[in-house]
Amino acid sequence: MSVTTTMKERPLRGIVTDRDITVRAVAVGLDRGAPIGEVMTTPAVTVDLADDIHAAYRTFRNSGVRRLPVMDGQRVVGMLTVDDLLMDVFRRVADLLGPVAWSVLEEPPGPQDEIGPPARVDGSSPPASRGS
Repeated sequence: MSVTTTMKERPLRGIVTDRDITVRAVAVGLDRGAPIGEVMTTPAVTVDLADDIHAAYRTFRNSGVRRLPVMDGQRVVGMLTVDDLLMDVFRRVADLLGPVAWSVLEEPPGPQDEIGPPARVDGSSPPASRGS
């Protein structure tokens, strides 16, 4: 029986992540032949396919998990990760700052945009201020 067929025919009972394997199997010396049920996190924290992105953010924040199976009824249809939401945040910041960045790039720099004393044409340093 294929993994895809198995996932469609059975309800989600738990999830196994790399952290589960590290903490519940390797760290405690669990035998390699042990049933997966001894390692998996159960019940799995999930989000519904119809949930909005804010529901996913809340679920991640409230549960402390790093991966959320996406469910359509009793069927797993995807996996949402913390990294997916980080990419969403980066895109939103880029969308917000993009127009600001372009407006700065389109305006020629002027004296108010320079930091520090103006460069001298002859290459010498500007005179020190009297307060120094």
